[in-house]
Amino acid sequence: MLYFLIDALFFVLIKPFATWLSKLRIFARVGIWVRTLGPYSTLALFVIPFIALEPIKPVGLYLIASGKVIDGTFVIGVGEVLKITIVERLFQVGRDKLMTIPAFARCYAFVMSWRAYFETFAVWQAMLRWTQAIKERGHRMLTFARECLASLKGRIGTGLHCF
Repeated sequence: MLYFLIDALFFVLIKPFATWLSKLRIFARVGIWVRTLGPYSTLALFVIPFIALEPIKPVGLYLIASGKVIDGTFVIGVGEVLKITIVERLFQVGRDKLMTIPAFARCYAFVMSWRAYFETFAVWQAMLRWTQAIKERGHRMLTFARECLASLKGRIGTGLHCF
C-alpha cells in the first residue's frame, strides 16, 4: 500500500509537468492513432508503459540504497514522469473504450476508491499544500524573470538582442 501511496503522491507532484509534456505534437499524433483502436488494443497499449516503466522504481531505490542518491532519484523521477505522461495521455484518449471492458471498469472503480481514501490522509493534504506553494512560488519567479527581461530589453534598446 505504501508503494502505491508514494506513486499517488508523486502523481500529484508531477502532473502539471506531465500535462505540459502531453501537449507536444507527438502525443497529439499518438492520440489520433489510439482513437482508431478497439477497446482491447487500447488496453494492451495502456498496459505497456506500466510493464516497461514500473520496474524503474525498484532500480532507483536500489541505487539510492547503494549510496547513489542523485542517480537513483534521477532514475525514479524520469521513469515516473514518462510513465505518468504516457499513461495519463493514453487514458484520456482511450477512456471511453477502456470503460467498455467490464474488468477494467471494476479495477478503475477500485483504484479510485483507494485514491479517495488516501486523499483523506493528513500526509496527502500536506503534499497538496506543499505542491500549491511550489506552484505559486514558481509563478512568482517566472513573473519576476519576465519583468527583468523586459526591463533589460528596454534598457539595451532595439539594436541589440539578448541571447
